[in-house]
Amino acid sequence: MNKSFGTKFAIIVGILLFFLYGIFGIPKSFTPSGFGAALQDRIKLGLDLKGGMHLILQVQVNDAVNADSDRAIERLKDVLRENKITYADISKPDPQANPDKIVLKGVSGDATSVLRTGVQDKLPDYDANSGVDNTWTLTMKPTALTDLKNHAVTQAIETITNRINSLGVSEPVIQPHGLGQYQILVQLPGVDDVARVKDIIKSTAMLELKQVLSGPYPSEQAALAATNGILPPDGMLMKGKPETASDTSDLYWVVTRSSPVTGNDLRDAKPGTDQNGMPDVDFYLTGDGGRRFHAFTGAHIGDKMAVVLDDRVQTAPVINSAIGDSGLIEGRFTEEQAKDLAMILRSGALPAGIHYLEERTVGPSLGKESIDAGVRASIIGMVAVMIFMLVYYRGAGINADLALVLNLVILLGFLGFSSATLTLPGIAGVILTIGMGVDSNVLIFERIREELRSGKNAATAVEQGFGRAWVTILDTHVTTVVSAAILFIFGTGPVKGFAITLVFGLLANLFTAVFVSRVIFDWLLSKKQRGEALSI
Repeated sequence: MNKSFGTKFAIIVGILLFFLYGIFGIPKSFTPSGFGAALQDRIKLGLDLKGGMHLILQVQVNDAVNADSDRAIERLKDVLRENKITYADISKPDPQANPDKIVLKGVSGDATSVLRTGVQDKLPDYDANSGVDNTWTLTMKPTALTDLKNHAVTQAIETITNRINSLGVSEPVIQPHGLGQYQILVQLPGVDDVARVKDIIKSTAMLELKQVLSGPYPSEQAALAATNGILPPDGMLMKGKPETASDTSDLYWVVTRSSPVTGNDLRDAKPGTDQNGMPDVDFYLTGDGGRRFHAFTGAHIGDKMAVVLDDRVQTAPVINSAIGDSGLIEGRFTEEQAKDLAMILRSGALPAGIHYLEERTVGPSLGKESIDAGVRASIIGMVAVMIFMLVYYRGAGINADLALVLNLVILLGFLGFSSATLTLPGIAGVILTIGMGVDSNVLIFERIREELRSGKNAATAVEQGFGRAWVTILDTHVTTVVSAAILFIFGTGPVKGFAITLVFGLLANLFTAVFVSRVIFDWLLSKKQRGEALSI
């Protein structure tokens, strides 16, 4: 073997070993089971192969708009108070259909200029328009409304991602769902406790600490009767947990609308135990939140403080002294519930509610059947193709089969190195790549046959066969790569997996069909006597 062949074969062997390492890494044991375990560690399986959950979530973006307009009402009250402007009422006439609209009634006519200036300074995202009977309407600007809704979806994705990562789910897919407005696609391979994961995803986990104005009451009617049917201006009625585990009826509390501290002020949350050894959740506030919490509790010693989670009073302890930057949430939790709640609080509150539009669960057995069917189809297809090449092209078929095996090794090695997730469409891409690899060899071999039939010797036929087939091979591969690129850009997860395996398989095929096959042909020709026929 001359120096040129030695270099080329060294390149081929080096690439083969490199991608074999990509497939298996360094197995813990050099046994079939050891190689199998290494293969599973290197190549991750998608939802359709491993089993798990497929969810499509609808973000209730109007919840985020309502929260923003509630804060806008508080800022508007500050403007009115600072400028000593009297008014009759502030409300949202239709918080369900038009949560971005605020109506201010009873403002005197001489306050028009001051009010408009105050809205421009404190509420730049709102337009203020005066109407009849000293009524003003504040409406969120269209651009601000669109940005707020889109931000709610983005924040929901970030929050759900943090929660799922805390659960240790491998290779999750959490992304916008392009087939619907304000929707999120969630795919979680390997999840078995479906109910728990759904609760964790959907929980808004919005923590608020509010002052208790009165209560508890056994019913909503009792609460309204105690307040003569009129709640305080800054008061609201809120449902709460029963005082003991044996009770089944909810309690009702009258609490303040405003909260000096919310979940946005949380720095950390951890599961713990209370003085009775029962599970609870300990929370820690930021510096600014701690200062506000200390000022609030110091001003309300002897009053009750409602710990509110998801618009429900969990507990209402008496404030005995000023509290700094930490507190606890009690609620007769189990250890797992306390652990999940702490994790949800750490990950942040969802900006809006979540509604499940679609839910599919793929069992591990179905995933195993898909793997077995895909592998079986790949093996049968590859063996059939290799046999055909041996029968139809005789000795040259061995050349094509070696290139085909190397093509498959390179493709699987790429999946291992890139930590790509293999899905059923991805397996289809592998099978299609096998077909494309054979197609390239057929083009080359038929061209070589034509050159031999025209009377050229074996060496000249091989050289011109590869040279003249190259343009056609490149053209077919480029057009297919462009199609796969379009699938990758506009497709979802499984479609992208198909596109990735197809593109890299085609690139590997260019190397094996053109370079590797040519090296093998040249090496075989160097061993033949002048004029000896080529087995093709």
